[in-house]
Amino acid sequence: MHSLIFRQFILLVITVGYLSTSEAKTYALVADGLIDGKANNVLQDKAVIVTGNQITAIINIDHIPKGAIKIDLPGTTLMPGMINAHEHPLLYKSDYQNAHLQASSAYKALLGLKNLQSLLSAGWTTIRVMGDGDVYYANQDIRKVIDSGVFLGPRLTGAAHYISITGGGGDVNYFSPEQNVIADGLIADGPDEIRKAIRKEIKYGSDWIKIMVTGAFMSVGDDPKNVSFSPEELSAAMEEASRHNVPVAAHAHATDGINQAIIAGARSIEHGSYLNEESIALMVKHQTYYVPTIYIGDYYANSGKLLAQSKNDNFYTSFRDEWLQMIGKAYKAGVKIAVGSDLCGSAIPSHVCAREFATLIEAGLSPMDAIKAGTIVGAELLQWDDRLGSIETDKLADIIAVSGNPLEDISALENPVFVMKDGVIILNDVENYSAFNH
Repeated sequence: MHSLIFRQFILLVITVGYLSTSEAKTYALVADGLIDGKANNVLQDKAVIVTGNQITAIINIDHIPKGAIKIDLPGTTLMPGMINAHEHPLLYKSDYQNAHLQASSAYKALLGLKNLQSLLSAGWTTIRVMGDGDVYYANQDIRKVIDSGVFLGPRLTGAAHYISITGGGGDVNYFSPEQNVIADGLIADGPDEIRKAIRKEIKYGSDWIKIMVTGAFMSVGDDPKNVSFSPEELSAAMEEASRHNVPVAAHAHATDGINQAIIAGARSIEHGSYLNEESIALMVKHQTYYVPTIYIGDYYANSGKLLAQSKNDNFYTSFRDEWLQMIGKAYKAGVKIAVGSDLCGSAIPSHVCAREFATLIEAGLSPMDAIKAGTIVGAELLQWDDRLGSIETDKLADIIAVSGNPLEDISALENPVFVMKDGVIILNDVENYSAFNH
């Protein structure tokens, strides 16, 4: 029996690996329109030629080369695969701080892989993990098996953990002093502990460092308006990460925390709920990226699903409109805004992530710039724009198609009908094809 199970497992590995490494084919993707991630309008009468894992040409539909496998996608618009710049794939309950203590890293890895495959089918071809509720490094192991072709999944980058102070947004602050629990964040106090934490993150595969510069909205016992790290600690974090050429993403709600993180050298500000005019000017000056993660607050508003429900609800009812106005000002000032959902663990339907695009439009972005926030700007944030984020010759073939014209109805991004990653067809609803069912 054990040998039979083993042979079936090996067959699964070989079969899935074959999907991503089989002999290169040439496809010609033809839709009603093309959003290439660079132009400000929908291109017409274009075919995207894909050979192997690369885009090899964008040509007029009358010049499709002989021998290419034509994939007709009528009634759709082609666009680059979506990039989610802020996600936590391993979270499997809304009550995430308790759930963190209830499941093993292995269990989360299995749930996380399934969740990531669902996100890929929903059009998210690249995901930046911004720390996760895991004692160990499940996301880094998932990335290894995806990169090696053992399983299909989105392209992953990011941090294994979010680094927090004692009592901060990454600590568990609702047990008695007698209890010795492992926090959902990586706790580090003082410059020396912070340096060691960063070195450990890098040792086990993190290619981003995530630091909780301020308190958080969805954790218990801390205040998002408070700055957590001292200037010396923040400086040590930036200096240590920089020495290893690893960028830093700064979770920051409080105004002072946002501004301090920008000046210190964070590559991106996550959330930025209480940004002000100075924050905007600093982001422009330092070319800092901004990932506001708006929709998660909308999703959980008045839901009763959070341990820290009142913090989320108070912000939603009293400050959301002012925040969106500031995001709009940041956009008009030239701040580079990227899409991050911060929401789609395995308990959340994958299509919900794309609602972040609509909230960015509500904040003032044009529909095309909202799409760019989730494609080319996200790629620039990751420093992967030489290979991702737009449909251009010699870039990787991460391409999706959505029904109709998403500039007219942005909700079309919630349900792509075609998904290709690295030249492998993941989903083609037009032809009822799914790689995960083959």
